[in-house]
Amino acid sequence: MDINQLNCFISVAQTLNFSEAARRNYVSQSTVSRYVSDLEKEFGVQLFTRSHRDVIITNEGKTLLPYAIEIVDTLKKAKTVIKQMHDGGQGKITLGCDVTSLCFPSKCIADFNEKYPNITVEVKPLDSDDKSQAITGSDFDFCFMPRDMVPENSGIETLVTHNEMLAIVTAKNYKFKGRKSVSLRDLAGENLLLLSESVSPIVYMEIMDLFRTFHISPNVENTFDDLVSMYVSVSSGLGISIIPQSLATFTSSGYTDIFPVDDADTSIAYVMAWGKNISNPAAKLFVEAVKKYAKGDDNVYGL
Repeated sequence: MDINQLNCFISVAQTLNFSEAARRNYVSQSTVSRYVSDLEKEFGVQLFTRSHRDVIITNEGKTLLPYAIEIVDTLKKAKTVIKQMHDGGQGKITLGCDVTSLCFPSKCIADFNEKYPNITVEVKPLDSDDKSQAITGSDFDFCFMPRDMVPENSGIETLVTHNEMLAIVTAKNYKFKGRKSVSLRDLAGENLLLLSESVSPIVYMEIMDLFRTFHISPNVENTFDDLVSMYVSVSSGLGISIIPQSLATFTSSGYTDIFPVDDADTSIAYVMAWGKNISNPAAKLFVEAVKKYAKGDDNVYGL
């Protein structure tokens, strides 16, 4: 059995026409007939019934068809990936990033781009309400997000990339100035400026759960759908914010101070998620690049 036999079998099964199958595969009709006959001998069954007017695929042929298609597709992908690796890589990867997933993907992309400069990497915000569709659909090859945002779906693969600790962000020289850390209890009565629940549901819920644990009624002054508006408000002294530490560091400036939380476990697990049936031949190369940095639950971003 070889790929030429399978290609001709697939063409006949799809067109029910030996002449058309020969045209599609750039071979003679007698060659197509020979290939099909060879497969029938190998499997010991009849794959088609033929008459002067009609070609009908048998039940055995129908059963073989999806396997033949899968084998041919797998071989094509393997050839493409091997060629890309040999040539230094070509193609495109599209990444979806949750608003709180910035630092980890950035270093993976930088490393990947250095190793495969001919593969284009496009980064888009992961703002779709339907996360299952976002992960398994055609818009993204990979999605970075908190683990608890990933819907239960047997068609989704995940790789734990790191754990994030929450950090407190204040205007420069706020009353916590000079301290190495801040307690959640210190935030009682403070005006909170948070990323909205619609934009970052897991982080928002984690913050609310922490306040409930400490029996504190949070004073949420405002919520924001974008980081710029939130940071302008915080740096202006309108309130303080609580966000993942790497995000705070990633977007820090001379106008804000960052403090770790010292009296609670604020760890949030993050993952890279993708559809099991991903067809992009460059995907395997990117997974390997991410694995270089992903250390599962031992990889914790903290201050």
